[in-house]
Amino acid sequence: MNLLEKIKMQKKEVDKPPQAPVYWIEISDSISHRYQFEPDGYLRYTQFRALQHLTSAALSVLSTQSLLFAAGLRPTPAQATVVSWVLKDGMQHVGKLICSNLGARMDSEPKRWRILADVLYDLGTGLEVLSPLCPHLFLEMAGLGNFAKGMAVVAARATRLPIYSSFAKEGNLSDLFAKGEAISTLFNVVGIGAGIQLASTVCSTMQGKLIIGPLLSIIHVYSVIEEMRAAPINTLNPQRTAMIVADFLKTGKVSSPADLRYREDLLFPGRLIEDAGNVKVGRALHKVVKPSKLRQLKQMFPEEKFLLSHGSKWVDMLLMHNATGEDALRGWLVATYAAEMEKSFYEPSASVLEAAYKKMNDDFFPFLSELRAKGWHTDRFLDGTGFRFSL
Repeated sequence: MNLLEKIKMQKKEVDKPPQAPVYWIEISDSISHRYQFEPDGYLRYTQFRALQHLTSAALSVLSTQSLLFAAGLRPTPAQATVVSWVLKDGMQHVGKLICSNLGARMDSEPKRWRILADVLYDLGTGLEVLSPLCPHLFLEMAGLGNFAKGMAVVAARATRLPIYSSFAKEGNLSDLFAKGEAISTLFNVVGIGAGIQLASTVCSTMQGKLIIGPLLSIIHVYSVIEEMRAAPINTLNPQRTAMIVADFLKTGKVSSPADLRYREDLLFPGRLIEDAGNVKVGRALHKVVKPSKLRQLKQMFPEEKFLLSHGSKWVDMLLMHNATGEDALRGWLVATYAAEMEKSFYEPSASVLEAAYKKMNDDFFPFLSELRAKGWHTDRFLDGTGFRFSL
């Protein structure tokens, strides 16, 4: 290839126009509004959601057939399909009571709880599938299975709205919710059909269920994990805040929800991040500081809604009851800047904290503006069941 051809190829690459986002304009009698579609993983989320519901429905038919066999009946696959809707509802009320005090944790980590919900569902389904092997324990196994599935239903429903909200653009949450439920219903029906076919052929024996059941369960849980990884949650919790701060100190840039979604630890979100100052949020006040030192800590930053207490392995950040996401970010930046400065001084001191606080004030408003521009909600901080204090 000669020099002239190379120049022509470079020119073609430069002249190639950037891809424009897909948008449309809706006009009514009084106003016109521009809508823009930004997928941000929604297609991948929807694909795995469809696969999840298909496998879940197929498993439901197989488990119901097994339950009826264990009870001494010999149902047809169609009868198993009908009865499955009746058996599902028994333990949901108990599950609601058990999960009623876990709502704050689900708000903080909706992805983790959504995965846990489906693991519980598959555990309950597995107990039902195995029930014919021990018919004398039919009541115990069926009860435990429905109890686990009842808890799973509540957890799945509770985490649905935060996940849908992460995809919403221009206030179209209701539209997303309606379409998502339509997709779920469609693939539930397809899954029931697949379950009827399996129950009539391969899974008509217990040996077949023991082979196909675990396979469906693996696909089901894998689909949920991929589904959750695709969701760009845009609220601040301890893990996402630590990752944002760590990236900001490393690169000087703010990561977007889409940047962080595949890096979140969905199973153990409470891990400490050294690059973000090893900050731990939400411990009880009496476990962190003695009452005699409380006023001293508050005097370090009297205008702030956070306290910082240095321990041997981590830094505890305590938030006031009315602290927002901005307050948590301010405290996290101070702790991280102080940790960087302490590497030179070898031990924490009041002067280091003062210098870190001054640096935070210098950087905070540009940092906050970029956060909001990237789509983060900074009006609240979701720390789960973490303790807060008031003075």
